[in-house]
Amino acid sequence: MAVRAIRGYRTVSTEVACALAGTPPWDLEAEVLAEVYRRVADFRAESGFRPPPEDVREWREAARRATMARWSFRLETPRAGFAAVEALQPVIAEWAGRQHGTLSFRLTQVLSGHGCFGKYLHTVARRELSPACHHCDCSEDSAQHTLAVCPAWAAQRRALTAVIGVDLSLPTVVRSMAGSDSCFTAVATFCEVVISRKEAAERAREDDLHSDPIRRRRTGRRRPAYHSLMP
Repeated sequence: MAVRAIRGYRTVSTEVACALAGTPPWDLEAEVLAEVYRRVADFRAESGFRPPPEDVREWREAARRATMARWSFRLETPRAGFAAVEALQPVIAEWAGRQHGTLSFRLTQVLSGHGCFGKYLHTVARRELSPACHHCDCSEDSAQHTLAVCPAWAAQRRALTAVIGVDLSLPTVVRSMAGSDSCFTAVATFCEVVISRKEAAERAREDDLHSDPIRRRRTGRRRPAYHSLMP
């Protein structure tokens, strides 16, 4: 459900999907409900009455703050999605509680690293023969390369840095997005423009009849039919 909420690929890890969605894992959410239920039950057992609504709200907020602290601690040792979790963990409370910005399919690709990047297409999706960038001479096209390095997107990058600053490391970008609507919009705009062009280039490679068969558009049983084509 978190993957669907962030409009991400199904290969995005649980830690990253929940963090991007701003939703603590359900076992931690259950602890909030259990703590509030216990306090209400104790109050009724002692007084015979239901607790005032303002007390229930206070208990719920206290339990949620404790849950966010436990979630942040858990994210210090992720099992996957290390770059994204490292960026989100220090500001997870601000990210989850922000009142601005909506994740899009292309923005999620850049934040998660799972998308139209040579590294992902080679190592995970197995759609490319190498992780090289098709838009410059770099030997590895990753989300961070697209965001901060690739010269093909220099014009879009200048517009982005004019809003959020010159530091385009993922932790800094996420911190800026969590704290400012204008920064969130600037990053989202960059991702929409750049990733849409990368997707168009990928579709052109898929439609090229002279390209390697592993790149061509899949029409049937996908992984079993093409897995054997990889060197």
